[in-house]
Amino acid sequence: MRIYIWLFIALFSTQIVFAQGGKQITIDDLWKNGTFRVKDVPGFNAMKDGLHYTQIDRDGKRQYIRVYNLETGKQEKTLFDNGTQKADTGMLAIDEYVFSKDEQKMLLLTESENIYRRSVLHVVYVYDIVLGSIKLLDNDKVLHATFSPDGRKVAYVKNNNLYYKDLVNDKVVQVTTDGEKNKIINGNCDWVYEEEFSFTKAFDWSKDGGNIAYYRFDESLVPEYTIAKYKGLYPEQYTYKYPKAGERNSVVQVKIFNINNGNTIIADIGKETDQYIPRIKWTNDPEKLCVYRLNRLQNNLELLLVSAMDGSSGTIYTDKNKWYINIDDEITFMPDGHSMIIRSERNGYSHLYNCDWKENKLTDITEGNFDVDALIGIDIERKQVYYTAAETSPLERNLYVVEWNGKKKKCLTPEKGTHSITPCEGYNFFIDKYSQLNKVPVYYLRNAKGEIKRTLEDNKVLEDKMNEYALGDIHMMKVKGVDEMLNAWIITPPGFDSNKKYPVLMYQYSGPGSQEVADRFPVGNYFWHQMLAEQGYIIVCADGTGTGLRGEEFRKKTYLDLGKYESDDQIAVAKELGKLPYVDKNRIGIWGWSYGGFMSSTCLLKGNDVFKMAVAVAPVTNWRFYDNIYTERYMRTPQENAKGYDENAPEKMADKLKGKFLLIHGTADDNVHFQNSVMLTTALINADKQFESEYYPDKTHGISGGNTRRQLYKRMTDFILKNL
Repeated sequence: MRIYIWLFIALFSTQIVFAQGGKQITIDDLWKNGTFRVKDVPGFNAMKDGLHYTQIDRDGKRQYIRVYNLETGKQEKTLFDNGTQKADTGMLAIDEYVFSKDEQKMLLLTESENIYRRSVLHVVYVYDIVLGSIKLLDNDKVLHATFSPDGRKVAYVKNNNLYYKDLVNDKVVQVTTDGEKNKIINGNCDWVYEEEFSFTKAFDWSKDGGNIAYYRFDESLVPEYTIAKYKGLYPEQYTYKYPKAGERNSVVQVKIFNINNGNTIIADIGKETDQYIPRIKWTNDPEKLCVYRLNRLQNNLELLLVSAMDGSSGTIYTDKNKWYINIDDEITFMPDGHSMIIRSERNGYSHLYNCDWKENKLTDITEGNFDVDALIGIDIERKQVYYTAAETSPLERNLYVVEWNGKKKKCLTPEKGTHSITPCEGYNFFIDKYSQLNKVPVYYLRNAKGEIKRTLEDNKVLEDKMNEYALGDIHMMKVKGVDEMLNAWIITPPGFDSNKKYPVLMYQYSGPGSQEVADRFPVGNYFWHQMLAEQGYIIVCADGTGTGLRGEEFRKKTYLDLGKYESDDQIAVAKELGKLPYVDKNRIGIWGWSYGGFMSSTCLLKGNDVFKMAVAVAPVTNWRFYDNIYTERYMRTPQENAKGYDENAPEKMADKLKGKFLLIHGTADDNVHFQNSVMLTTALINADKQFESEYYPDKTHGISGGNTRRQLYKRMTDFILKNL
């Protein structure tokens, strides 16, 4: 049996490339000193000529936006120097910058202030590169400052209203006037759209700059949620609109404002108001706007073509699914004016198609039993499509190019592992962030043939630093779940001895379509897990039923039963690990964050004969408490599926607790509300169960800032050392 197991693990292991030093990882290494910081390519922005890029270079408070040659990396000129080019307010500290289309002007974004995950307020300046002038866009902080296509105007959102400024005459035009907090939003998303449809800028310039299409959210009837913020003598009460599962949503309109005549028309998106508009996008025709229309069940997507002249609309594409449809940005309108490239799961895997709505024809661009991960771009001149896919393995990502008709497919990144691709204008070059499970990320510049032209960052400093430490071996492995063999990785302690018995800490996320097990570096919480391995723990992560890149059937099996199949798999994995001769089956624990916290709680309660302990950070404890777009996509409403909600809720199984449990939450979590942990705490008290908890005042879902992360991970480490 032992020989079989070792052959089994070795078969799926990745070659170890890191040397073994003797130093031990500390909490300070992770959260104070930044010892294992992974370098990226900072501020890298390819220019429209496809031959140059710009980036922010820093020297103390001094900032420079410089132009570099893409192929050689040589500096060619400086576009902005905050030491010599100052605003009326003095030296600017630039957070981000955005070029106009002609690259003659820049928006300089300063003093960033997050509202939620994606919405960020800025003090914005307009910098004219030719004239060298810097002007304040607005006296207040604004959202989503965006140049018009001709660079002569800038649209933005302030106080829930949409504005634009004419840079030629410095005139500001207020497009909307009815914006009001917790009532009407123009040009920006409400909370649930921002979180679940992954965008926040809710307006778009037409191709000729003659129109601005924008969203109007009427959230008057959406239920409110209030968060106490513990500052000052009396806590501040922050109230915002948050539609929980089964509750009312904003009523959404799409409007089109004509710059020339000042008129606004309303797009015809149908009479139904209990629906979603997850995207709008202008076609190549400046008078035609594409509007995505999705039913509340999220299993019927229609693309509408709306006239900017009168708002009339017609359906050009429909996609239906027996489970649900995931929304993405991967739609590109073609030059012929009546076709587009889209992504769909209509054949059981995520693939690209050419849709000609005039001919009512759908043509495969990619096909096979694998998932396309992302559409990277479409080269109109060469009539080629670039995309990444998990074709060779669900654990890998490679870049491919194929002609529009689906022929002459070629892999441009043959190296095994994960390639994360950023295209440069013109598709002559690509930035490739490449890593493997045991290979630190390297940033390559590749040409259109896939050839590596130069290395932008090799993370050699990190690799050398890791060689100083006693790191455990990490391998890929297969492990049996309830019905399927599951992909997993395992970290064994330094100096691992197969004749000894080790405790096991399992880590997972497990959310629909997610992936924690992939051939990339670093895997989740890698260096903290290595620190625990140095303390004598085996760390295992398995992607169970419902996770991504293994086709639609595997991914959507959890429909209407979130938590059931995922926890069944984690419990089954724990039992399989318990059979290994070097695992102490009486010392197996599990932890996770967010969805992973929901899972670790569920596993400890359902699998109370398997798991000795669990840590749950910011967990959902009953999907009734979570937002409706996410939850209903997978569960429908509580009114339709009460059984699915309650049978898999940790809150409803608190009486099953036997092991040691640490429950952690931030009190100002706007995403997974602190209410989740409060309700589970109440249920545990009512069931007369003992447990430990830690709350973080005024911290959001990420529980970070200042010394917070250090304290958090020290707390979890101590709990694991004591109880596992």
